[in-house]
Amino acid sequence: MAKLGKRIKAARAEFAGKDDVSIEDAVALVKDNAKAKFDETVEIAMNLGVDPRHADQMVRGVVTLPNGTGKTVRVAVFARGPKADEATAAGADVVGAEDLMETIQSGKIDFDRCIATPDMMPIVGRLGKILGPRNLMPNPKVGTVTMDVETAIKNAKGGEVQFKVEKAGVVHAGIGKASFSPEQLAENIRAFVDAVAKARPAGAKGAYMKRIAISSTMGPGVSVNVDSAASAAN
Repeated sequence: MAKLGKRIKAARAEFAGKDDVSIEDAVALVKDNAKAKFDETVEIAMNLGVDPRHADQMVRGVVTLPNGTGKTVRVAVFARGPKADEATAAGADVVGAEDLMETIQSGKIDFDRCIATPDMMPIVGRLGKILGPRNLMPNPKVGTVTMDVETAIKNAKGGEVQFKVEKAGVVHAGIGKASFSPEQLAENIRAFVDAVAKARPAGAKGAYMKRIAISSTMGPGVSVNVDSAASAAN
């Protein structure tokens, strides 16, 4: 812990006074200070001017990052018959119906994305209280309730990121690894910011994007100039 404390203190000292910077400068700072013994995830957090308690201010969507996430994504699929076979052939890690529901109800959730064919939703619906809080509930709006399970699986494993605003009005996601090049990270950040901008709900009033910060798994965050990030994403 002492070493960790020293490293974080050093990173914070490096970040001091460097707020409201460009995407490129933020990426450089985060990469230079991602010195853990593993390949840290680079994360983005966006404070939005919305209150998700109101239906017309909910922000959710999906974006395919141009350079992927660098993460191995495990996919579960609710399907039967030929669609279950299609899911297995497409590389799904877990495929099932009632048996998968029972596994999840028992507390075993060893996947990062959940996909379902429309006929499976009566079963999946029983898992709302378990999957919903984990942002794993299949939803047609983000392409995870579909008959085209092959494409959904390939998208999930190929760099697609789902996002959903939390109660405090924050959207966050992993947008790459510290081992990515600065250009790859900057490109992914712009794609994510652009997707969130396009997901602005009708009920949002005033400033929509209030703050954007970039950080690595073990490092402090650095704030990005919102206007420049938003304009660069368009």
